[in-house]
This record gives sequence, C-alpha cells and structure tokens, in this order.
Amino acid sequence: MDKRDEYLRKPDWLKIKLNTNENYTGLKKMMREKNLHTVCEEARCPNIHECWAVRRTATFMILGDVCTRACRFCAIKTGLPSELDWKEPERVADSVALMNLKHVVVTAVARDDLKDGGAEVFAETVRAIRRKNPFTTIEVLPSDMGGIYENLKTLMDARPDILNHNIETIRRLTPRVRARAKYDRSLEFLRRAKEMQPDIPTKSSIMIGLGETKEEIIETMDDLRQNQVDIMTIGQYLQPTKKHLIVKKYYHPDEFKELKEIAMTKGFSHCEAGPLVRSSYHADEQVNAASKAKQEMGEKESRQA
Repeated sequence: MDKRDEYLRKPDWLKIKLNTNENYTGLKKMMREKNLHTVCEEARCPNIHECWAVRRTATFMILGDVCTRACRFCAIKTGLPSELDWKEPERVADSVALMNLKHVVVTAVARDDLKDGGAEVFAETVRAIRRKNPFTTIEVLPSDMGGIYENLKTLMDARPDILNHNIETIRRLTPRVRARAKYDRSLEFLRRAKEMQPDIPTKSSIMIGLGETKEEIIETMDDLRQNQVDIMTIGQYLQPTKKHLIVKKYYHPDEFKELKEIAMTKGFSHCEAGPLVRSSYHADEQVNAASKAKQEMGEKESRQA
C-alpha cells in the first residue's frame, strides 16, 4: 500500500472546538481527588470538552484503568489489573451527587482475570448510586463478562435503567478489531439481558470506517434488532495512535443521517448517528427517548386491547 493512502486526512467536519472552562477543569480536578477514572479521558473521546464543559456529564470507568484485553481500536491501557477497590462504588456515588447528575453512565475495563468479570462491583456501584441519588437514571456499559450467564444476572439484578453493551463492529471484522470478544456472544449477552429484565432498555454501538460495507452495517442493525436491542449508536472510528487500526474511510454527515433513517425503519426506539457520536454521547437523551417510545407502545397496546 502506498504510504500516501495509508493515513487519510481528517475532513473538516471532524474538527473539534475545545472548551476548557471552569466546569471542565473543576470536573477534572474532582476526578483526580477522588481517584476515579473516566472513559472520556482513557479512551480519548472527542466529545470530552462538550460533555464536561457544556453538558457537565461524564462516563465513569470502574474496576481500574488497566484492561485485560488489547482491542486494536482502543487506547485504554492493557496489562494485569490491580486488586479490586471495594470503596470505589461509594466514591462514584458521591461524585454523582456532587455533580448533581440526572443521568450517569458507568462502564469498566474488561476484567477477564476475575471469575465474575467484575459483575459484583458493577452491581454495587449501581446500588450505591441509587441509594445516594434516587432520581438519577443509571446506564451501565459492561464488557461481555466472559459470556457467563450468572455474571450478567448479578448486574441485571441491580436494576440499572439501561443496559449498554457494544458490538463495536460488523461480524466479518470482529476477529481483527476486538480481542477475545465474539460477535455472537455479544448478541447473546444483549438478548439475555432483555430476557432477564424485559422492561430495561438495551443498547449497542458500532464504529464505522474500518472497511465495512453499507450492506454489512445494515446486517448488523438487523442482528441487533433480532436480539431485541432498543437503542443503537453509530460513530466514526478515529485512530487513537499509530499502533492502532488505520481509518479506511471517513463517512460524511449525510451518510450518517441516512444510516440513522435506516436504523429507525428497523424498529429501534432511538438511534444516534454522526461522525463524533460515541456510545454514551447524549446518553440522557437516548434513555428519555427509549422511555417515551416504551410509553407510546404501551398506550397503543392498551387502545388495541
């Protein structure tokens, strides 16, 4: 491959306006003081300045900042994690209260070194937030936790308001893009979550620009819907470092608009799609849309009864 073709120039619509006001610096200071991690920082999210400085929201990353997997798209550190910090759930809950968040996203590194995949700490974090912030809606974004039924059940029994698990990419590219994760195992994880708690919305995300076709993106939509996923997000893959997978294509905003329209015809209650969209981008709006769609469906069923 010609080196000139290897790295594509970022288009104008991917330029980001940085905003480091008091909200941003204050939130960053609080995270360090409480020894908390955010996926916003660790994964080098392009929306960090908007979310922290403007919307004052953040996605907490629990179970440490070292992942046991080495996915070829992700900038999070890989290695052998440290022991569990059982005080972390309370610190997260305290921070949610201090920030007065209406909606919080809790994600985590993959912890394949743990028998339960970190499920108990995840569940306790949900419970701690609920105790101290009863009016805050809670979204969880776990790994597949080894695909073990009991691990997922531990988390779902804590009753988060939304379960998010990312399929990340299309079936064909999964072995190359995701470490240890399996396409069908992720679908099964999402389906089981819905079976365990039918009233809790499920959500998944894919990043595009890795060499997939439009037909394969639509096939992924169908796979998610067949496994009862309610919400889908679609964003542009951005190469975090030269060691990671290169970008094969930058999608135009009009292409994202078309994909969103296609997703909505498939029956998703909500789809967020755009160059800078990430899984937890405008997550508060997504959960509200899912709740509204659920209410409208219930009213429709009542009228038909």
